[in-house]
Amino acid sequence: MLGATLCFAALDATSKHLSRTYPVPMMVWGRYSFHCLMMLILLAPSMRMGLIATKRPVAQVVRALMLVGTTGFSMAGFALMPLAESTAIVFITPLVVVMLSHWLLRESIAGIHVLAVVTGFVGILLIARPGGALNLPGLVWMLLAAACYSAYQIQTRQLSPGESTLTMLFYTALVGTVTMTLAAPLYWGGPMPGWIDAALIASLGIYGGTGHLMLTRAFRYAAASFLSPFLYIQLVWATLLGWLFFRHLPDLISLIGMAVIVGSSLSIAYAERLRREIAARERGAVQ
Repeated sequence: MLGATLCFAALDATSKHLSRTYPVPMMVWGRYSFHCLMMLILLAPSMRMGLIATKRPVAQVVRALMLVGTTGFSMAGFALMPLAESTAIVFITPLVVVMLSHWLLRESIAGIHVLAVVTGFVGILLIARPGGALNLPGLVWMLLAAACYSAYQIQTRQLSPGESTLTMLFYTALVGTVTMTLAAPLYWGGPMPGWIDAALIASLGIYGGTGHLMLTRAFRYAAASFLSPFLYIQLVWATLLGWLFFRHLPDLISLIGMAVIVGSSLSIAYAERLRREIAARERGAVQ
């Protein structure tokens, strides 16, 4: 899990660096094309047609498009804002998922969920306050990324019980590659990358693919309730990389806002873990 979060933070930092020279859609293309190529090399020889076998192809494509939107919007946001603060905005996703799961999946929510959602958005206001490090266009991009990522997670919940994890991962890479390749005439232009920048563009796919594979492997070895808090280590990596490569550190109020968002999301994870433990004890008592 720690390795996965480092990969995701490195992907964000690299895209921020490249956005100074190249259009964001080109980087999205690189992120998915090299991810797809990596999966074809590593998994296609053993899985063959099992890599694309699915009972719900339309849902797989829609889910993948949500992740493509997440990548594109977040890269556009990273180009305009510091790494740490913009990463924190994406971490409101668990709060949005709570609301969407209530409306779309008919899941019940308690008072602690509502309180966590409200508190989390207070954290956003602390980060995005007037005079802070964020600007309005960048904030809009990051909020759109969080919205797409929330829809992606909801669809993941719906698909995961009956679909292979690796198949779901491959569809995100395949759909991202196809859509961004078809759209290439709309955005391809500007300077052609040299060898170093070409390698950095390719690294976006390697970071993304490796990060998701490590994330999948982490959940194979440990429960989600144990691993979920470690996702927020990405904020630490983002802060460190932002300081090392872009010479930016969040101010005190922004750090408080980031802590509020993380605390709100973790409170939801803890409430869900507690609810499952109580339900398990009740089932045991009945038996």
